Amino acid sequence: MKLVPPGSDVDEYRMPLLEHLRELRDHLVVALVALFISCFVSFLFAADIFDWLVEPMNLALEERGEGTMAITDPLEGVITYLKVALLAGGFFASPVLFHQGWMFVAPGLYEQERKVVVPLVVASTTLFLGGAAFGYFVIFEYGFAFFLSVIDLETAAVLSINSYLGTATKLLLAFGACFQLPVVTFFLARIGLIDHKDMISKFRYAVVGIFIVAAFITPPDPLTQSLMAGPLIVLYTASIGIVWMVSTKERED
Repeated sequence: MKLVPPGSDVDEYRMPLLEHLRELRDHLVVALVALFISCFVSFLFAADIFDWLVEPMNLALEERGEGTMAITDPLEGVITYLKVALLAGGFFASPVLFHQGWMFVAPGLYEQERKVVVPLVVASTTLFLGGAAFGYFVIFEYGFAFFLSVIDLETAAVLSINSYLGTATKLLLAFGACFQLPVVTFFLARIGLIDHKDMISKFRYAVVGIFIVAAFITPPDPLTQSLMAGPLIVLYTASIGIVWMVSTKERED
């Protein structure tokens, strides 16, 4: 996995396949152990975590004036708590998961590039959790109220807790993934695919693309789409500065 400096012997920097697989195994074991422990602890507090997750919907139901969360299957309660434990465990273990991922990539970097592994782990974790937090505290508040507002008040809102959890999980993961934009652009710049001039010249197209992505992962109304697109545009703008500092792309002009 090591990159070969110009003029060096390729065999000197080649990692044997078995060694590479053993390294992958070791990182996966650490990641899975951390995830298991985090999920186990989260299951002990699954009821409290679920109450916290469902609070935005309960507030939306109160605003509507009627409606309730319901269990529609005998096993739905247990299955929901297991999913809550897995979701919470993944979030709590994310620093370890990101660290193991970057440590697996590190042998393929030059020595000076390995110094940024820890900052990248911190950045990836912070952005992921920040995106999920933004989705919960901002998008959920407006999105769920909008969803319920399109239903006739004469129609009772009886919502499956499992269905709600599935929707909430998809949105939280989507927000966390979208907020990885600066990390993605950092790597694209480091391998020479883009530079700051590319990002500036494509800014208008990026804005359109951001609004399209926001339309797919948020409720279908202009307010929540704008709430999602706004931070992504800010992150794209910040990424221009990051790319300007780290890009290796060579231009003839």
